[in-house]
Amino acid sequence: MRLVRLLTLYLALMTGANATLADTAALQALREGEMKKLVFHAEPRTVSDAAFDLADGAGAATLEDFRGKYVLLNFWATWCAPCRKEMPTLSALQDEFGGDRFAVLTIATGRNSPTGIRKFFDKIGVTNLPRHQDPKQALARDMAVLGLPISVLLDPEGREIARLPGDADWHSDSARAIVAALLASD
Repeated sequence: MRLVRLLTLYLALMTGANATLADTAALQALREGEMKKLVFHAEPRTVSDAAFDLADGAGAATLEDFRGKYVLLNFWATWCAPCRKEMPTLSALQDEFGGDRFAVLTIATGRNSPTGIRKFFDKIGVTNLPRHQDPKQALARDMAVLGLPISVLLDPEGREIARLPGDADWHSDSARAIVAALLASD
């Protein structure tokens, strides 16, 4: 019910709106609870072109490879307690919205063994999120990740439109309303 109320608020705010700033204001109005930490930028920002390692030794990728959809990019580590706490909520968000237009992209940054990542995901039952790594922290450094976890929202053009420092419930009514509103705006 709360999600319906938040979406109604979004649609009401969007009526007659035609600029990115209006979109940002409407999205900001959907933030409640932990999502208040999600900061939308006035203008989209370019992101790093640094490569990161794909899971299971499948090669390397860059954020450019994920253009064409909204991406919730989450920097985390196996040793980070808040990161471990929020991972199931990221998985639930991916279950609900993941597909051709939205994806949760998890990247373990720093010293995280592939075995440790796999064990952690197995322990909490996460099977739908990638186990990518940024072992030398090149991507994290370029993206100004100064602590963990950090979540960065990318638009379909591959630009950063929002950032949330620290952990959050990414399957809360507010988070789900924000993602639904983004997907409805295209």
